[in-house]
Amino acid sequence: MALVTGAELRRLLHPHYVVNLLLAACFPVLRLVRPFCDVLFPGGDCQLDFRETEILTFVAVVVLFRTRKTGVVRLLPYLATACMYAKVAGLLLFVYWDPRLGLLFGALCLLQMLVLPEPPAYGGPDPVLYLDADSFRELVQLGDRRITWLVAFYALWSPACVQMAPAFAQLAARYALDNLRFAKLDVTRFPELAHEHHVSTTALSRQLPTLLLFRGGRVAARRPDAQGGRLAPFVFSEDNMVAAFDLNNLHRECRQERRKPKQS
Repeated sequence: MALVTGAELRRLLHPHYVVNLLLAACFPVLRLVRPFCDVLFPGGDCQLDFRETEILTFVAVVVLFRTRKTGVVRLLPYLATACMYAKVAGLLLFVYWDPRLGLLFGALCLLQMLVLPEPPAYGGPDPVLYLDADSFRELVQLGDRRITWLVAFYALWSPACVQMAPAFAQLAARYALDNLRFAKLDVTRFPELAHEHHVSTTALSRQLPTLLLFRGGRVAARRPDAQGGRLAPFVFSEDNMVAAFDLNNLHRECRQERRKPKQS
């Protein structure tokens, strides 16, 4: 699977990403390039000192560790994480040189957040059904046995869940049928259902998101899954989810079942 897609490259031209990258690179550029460094950092030699180099190196290590831990493999989530930490480091370094520069830079970052929010990753149809505890039991566990459900257990505070949302919506738009449905359940609101299906909801959980495939009201497959007593990591890309749940064959099977005449 490619790290960068054409759609992601086109999205990079959105003003949000352009300004975000400029703000992230603001301190190193102004600190190293003349005449900016001579005007803004008098007394310096247009080179990073030891403390500045140490902070920027620490930020790079944190970004690599953070993205590796959350399983980020796409360009845009990686850039979002890198820019966030780079702006925090830039703010601290500007304050270190001159609190007025830090105040100005902080105001620019706040203005960017308010005026240029991140555009939605997916703007197409979204047939995903959002379940509560009652509808989950009524529709998924005790409902029509002929209906297959792919349910995402998610939390709004989880970066991995946020990153999965566009791909899951696209899968729902492509594969959903009357008897093949896609749904989401917020584990923050309904933790008892998460525990019932062995999904950890702690802040350090590696089980968010979790996808469960229900057939006949019972779990037929899940990702991520435990293998040999250990949780096997799973990257929630569109291609991986299609392969893991065999959605092409499942969709074909459900279409054929739908065409069968109902028995009286």
